[in-house]
Amino acid sequence: MKKMICVMLTLVMALSMLTGCAAKDGGVKKIAIVQQVEHSSLDEICAAIQTRLTERIAEAGMTDSVEIQVFNGQGDTAVLGQIGAQAVGDGCDLLIPIATTAAQYMVTAAEGKNIPIVYAAISDPETAGLTGLSNVTGVSDALNTPFILDMMLAVQPDIQTVGLLYSNSEDNSATPIAQAKEYLDSKGIAYLEKTGTTADEVIAAASAMVDRVDAVFTPTDNKIMAAESAVAEILNAAGIPHYTGADSFVLSGAFATCGVNYTELGYKTADMAFDILQGGEITPFHVMEGGIITVNTETAQALALDYAPFAAMANTVKEVVTGE
Repeated sequence: MKKMICVMLTLVMALSMLTGCAAKDGGVKKIAIVQQVEHSSLDEICAAIQTRLTERIAEAGMTDSVEIQVFNGQGDTAVLGQIGAQAVGDGCDLLIPIATTAAQYMVTAAEGKNIPIVYAAISDPETAGLTGLSNVTGVSDALNTPFILDMMLAVQPDIQTVGLLYSNSEDNSATPIAQAKEYLDSKGIAYLEKTGTTADEVIAAASAMVDRVDAVFTPTDNKIMAAESAVAEILNAAGIPHYTGADSFVLSGAFATCGVNYTELGYKTADMAFDILQGGEITPFHVMEGGIITVNTETAQALALDYAPFAAMANTVKEVVTGE
């Protein structure tokens, strides 16, 4: 259902639908939701934003005066740029980009236009250049990197080398990777960095870690997530647990994460956006509270890992299986 709601659009479809952002009459306000790429976490956020916006619109008696369009950039910056330019040119009243690159392109498209932008799921708004802008706010899923590495050591106390798998093109990854290096240095644990920006590069990077690391850490990196099913297959077959920044990875076969509830993040984003649409103040960005550990029980069994220590580390330990 989420994929049906947040359907991936071709460039031609996106541009043709975006013409709907032009107000049909002076009383209709237009909201454009722009999802960066299709994967389970962003799909969940997209669906939650639509659900909550629909509820708020109905509660306010504005069903006939607010229209919502949903677009997907397909992980292609050219598509995101075209969507942003067309949305702004056609007079959309508010933009809701989901994920960092989508937000950056919407900010660029709206420069000088004073169009409110309320982003969702930006792990590091400052590094992404999304702070200090009068028309921009949103909801951050900032990652607690040291905590996830604490989880790693709780399960594997004798770990010697950690793989750091990420994309250089993801601003979301810059700060947590720096934090991971600092943490591992402080513990005297070696690390091996591998990066990739395409699916083939990511798969090759994961393969290059086999027999060289005891575990792998990846932050909330959309490039890695897009290839996670293949990455998890490689790492699991090699007996290497993958600790990640979002539950979407775990649902695709990674071992464990600690993060936020993405449905709640979507609701919060929608509430901020609707309040602004009604003339409310653009407040500073909001950081979602995390603390939910998610474990793939199939992966734990395949790797013969005992994740019982997690119970003492978080109020909620959620057990899932691949593809759930």
